[in-house]
Amino acid sequence: MNSTFTTILRMLLGVSLLIFGMNKFFPFIPIFDMAPAAANFMESLNSTGYVLYVVACLELLIGGLLLFKKWVPFALVLLAPIVVNILLFHLFLDVSGMLVAIFMLAITGVLIYKYWKSYSSLFQ
Repeated sequence: MNSTFTTILRMLLGVSLLIFGMNKFFPFIPIFDMAPAAANFMESLNSTGYVLYVVACLELLIGGLLLFKKWVPFALVLLAPIVVNILLFHLFLDVSGMLVAIFMLAITGVLIYKYWKSYSSLFQ
């Protein structure tokens, strides 16, 4: 589990989560044009006043755990539903960001596979 490849993937995923999490609090990456359905969905999440901030806090927490190699299997369990929702958002509402979603899903999947021994007791 300490291979260079795994470390690079873990660090890459951690940094990207920190960047996207911080962007929700301090917008420094411009918002791209979205399809109307995607824009309506994001506006609905934003109008709740808390959903995007909870997701941002989770992204920051998970990114920090991945970067500092603390509780990585737990961080990946927290991250899995977020990544699936990112993929579904881009699959059904805004296809333009599909490559990023597939990239994040692939890295998460590889890391879950690499840490599978930590999850094996859940399936006995």
